[in-house]
Amino acid sequence: MSSAPFQPVRTLAVTGGKGGVGKTNVSANLAVALSGMGQRTLLLDADLGLANVDVLLGLSPKHTLADLVAGRCELDDIILEGPAGVLVVPAASGRRHMAELRPAEHAGLVNVFNDLQRDLDLLVVDTAAGITDSVLTFCQAAQDAIVVVCDEPASITDAYALIKVLARERGVDRVQVIANMVRSPQEGRNLHEKLSRVCERFIGDVSLNYLGAVPQCDWLRMAVQRQQAVVTAYPGSPSARALIEIAQRVSRWQAPTAPRGHVEFFVERMLRQGAAA
Repeated sequence: MSSAPFQPVRTLAVTGGKGGVGKTNVSANLAVALSGMGQRTLLLDADLGLANVDVLLGLSPKHTLADLVAGRCELDDIILEGPAGVLVVPAASGRRHMAELRPAEHAGLVNVFNDLQRDLDLLVVDTAAGITDSVLTFCQAAQDAIVVVCDEPASITDAYALIKVLARERGVDRVQVIANMVRSPQEGRNLHEKLSRVCERFIGDVSLNYLGAVPQCDWLRMAVQRQQAVVTAYPGSPSARALIEIAQRVSRWQAPTAPRGHVEFFVERMLRQGAAA
């Protein structure tokens, strides 16, 4: 008797236009919070050349994506278990050749996930900063792109630039926005409105959904120094509460039902699901 096919996996890519906006913190804490809620969650460090998810969560990987790309191991061999049972795919830090993979190799990394024999509900992808091919491919390959933005001109400009390139070159027409390091809830909403206005005016057909704001918080800084997720180290802190609330929203999103016809994570699970339906 054959085993039941794996369910489709909900996938989201967390990105930010520029570095320093806190996207890795958001990715790691969202993944840990979702895992703590009973969602089987895999966190992929897709900042291929300057990886730091493992450092942020105090993990010591034996193998990384660099070993996978070199053919030294399988995807399953590099998966680590992190806090609250979250599964982590670590990347390599300081390997320039990983930062310089060709577009076909980025697509290949996405397709590797088709062979993963694990039951999952969610994949959270922490992308690199900027508008490089790897960022665009991982955002396009996920069902949702979450853009992390701060209230500073460079962050807003770079978030807008990224959304524009995703829309025009990759057909991404819906983006989720998280305002990070805000001083008040109102600042978060204002940030989203500012970004929405610019996108409406200059890009047109892109909807920006406001997912929430994470406040500026000393507890978060302490958690980073202790190499822990703030949602497990200081769950009552303002930043942890905000991140848990965002994770609750994400946990209600539906898994995809059909592929969209381009490079996509876990596409074979969707095809099998469609055939079984």
